[in-house]
Amino acid sequence: MEMLSCYRVLDLTNEKGFFCGRLLADLGADVIKIERPGGDKARSIGPFYKDIPDPEKSLYWYAFNANKRGITLDIETADGKALFKRLVAKADAVIESFEPGYMEKIGLGYAALNEINPGLVFTSISAFGQEGPYKDYKAADLVVRALGGMIYTVGDTDRPPLTTSYFHSFLIGAAHAAVGTMVALYARAFSGKGQQVDAPTQMGLAFVGNAEQQLPWIMNKMVPQRQGRNRFNTQMKDGNIYYEPILWQCKDGDISFSLATAAMAASYKAILEGMNQDGIATAALDRWDWTKPHDGEWNKEELDAIMDTLRQYFALHTKAELLQLALEKGVHIGICLNVEEALKFPQFVARGFWVDIDHPELGAGLTYPGGFVKLSGADCGIKFRAPLIGEHNAEIYGTELGISRQEFIALKQGNVI
Repeated sequence: MEMLSCYRVLDLTNEKGFFCGRLLADLGADVIKIERPGGDKARSIGPFYKDIPDPEKSLYWYAFNANKRGITLDIETADGKALFKRLVAKADAVIESFEPGYMEKIGLGYAALNEINPGLVFTSISAFGQEGPYKDYKAADLVVRALGGMIYTVGDTDRPPLTTSYFHSFLIGAAHAAVGTMVALYARAFSGKGQQVDAPTQMGLAFVGNAEQQLPWIMNKMVPQRQGRNRFNTQMKDGNIYYEPILWQCKDGDISFSLATAAMAASYKAILEGMNQDGIATAALDRWDWTKPHDGEWNKEELDAIMDTLRQYFALHTKAELLQLALEKGVHIGICLNVEEALKFPQFVARGFWVDIDHPELGAGLTYPGGFVKLSGADCGIKFRAPLIGEHNAEIYGTELGISRQEFIALKQGNVI
């Protein structure tokens, strides 16, 4: 059983909103990805299968459009609009990520579609929302992420801010849009009426980043600064802030460890034993009682000495050794997995998280992450690959809408589909 299998979603999104449709499809909705004749521009986003640039080999496309059926349609043409309205009459939701006002401009806004289907949920994903002074501003993922407050604290203190190399911000906005769509569909079950869901990515970023970016200001009037790997902060004797690492280099990669007093209280004995075995001087740690807080008692030299001692210890051990220490002695250490390690990680393997999906057009199968949740009475996760360009045109236009072969050919020749 699939929870959302009773719903049909028309997906007009670009890379700003692909993930919304993918999440709904993972939960069982029949999501129809609608792209322009010839294919969506996002098919040119790499990386590509075997590094061969090809609109049918974009791994980015594969990742965020799996579980969807796919058709081509030019919704700016008169015939395209008519076909889209026929699809809307049988749909439960439309998701789109055009610039605000575009759908209204071409006569396919929420008000127009609501007349065709009063129960329609119409979800609009954008950078800043459908209203407000910024609604018409152009914004790439980088811009939205910066204005959402999530870049300012990332990177080293002596350099400009950093960000991810992929469209991370819009993934968050699209995920929130999926939640909003589901809530609106749930509300429709009681009211019988659809509604428009406005999902601004910037507001979503401000929401998920509030603990790190906003709370320090709200609580202490402190603006968080970029400190590289150093994320936790301790007040020193002179009143200045000392930033402590959250990530540490070990022999074969990275681990996470917090110097927070509670963590050190539980970990100190085991770490001290290990340092003694490795011949590391422990004077910097020995002089402090780790069962109580020391905010305001340390100076920079003392904290530097503590950090240097811990760095020496972690650098002598592998991730596997430090993970074993954590398991056996209760040390608060977490290991940072790379992709190869994640594919082999026993917890993922035991839960059957990784799923092999056949790609007949490639003559190969690819491994995908599985469902983001496990449900005792329903399925969630990837079931089939992303659609090829116009792969389901005949199925949806011919079989489902009853368009004749002659009309289908005419629409194809007219570049409508």
